[in-house]
Amino acid sequence: QVQLVESGGGSVQAGGSPRLSCAASGRTFSTYAMGWFRPAPGKEREFVAAISSGRSTLYADSVKGRITISRDKAKNSVYLQMDSLEPEDTAVYYCIASPYIAFMTTGAYWGQGTQVTVSS
Repeated sequence: QVQLVESGGGSVQAGGSPRLSCAASGRTFSTYAMGWFRPAPGKEREFVAAISSGRSTLYADSVKGRITISRDKAKNSVYLQMDSLEPEDTAVYYCIASPYIAFMTTGAYWGQGTQVTVSS
């Protein structure tokens, strides 16, 4: 059974720097793109960041410069280092693994989400 399990969420003050982790099991995702989504007004989920199998990275404009994505293929894991958080970053963050970095929700595996709450 394939599972993606997120951790590292919680309550932080504005300006805080939590690090989210996502550990995958049940299959290897070394050739997959991995990334993070979160809910947004008018959308079920919006793209936050992604990293390809070759470690190329993509970021949403809203988080560029404040968030860094990385992965450890040996651990079948992806990470999201969040810096300078704002209350608007409050959301459930979902880990995703997909064969297609350009169409990440296609053929994707999803985690159950981890809540990040940013207070001012």
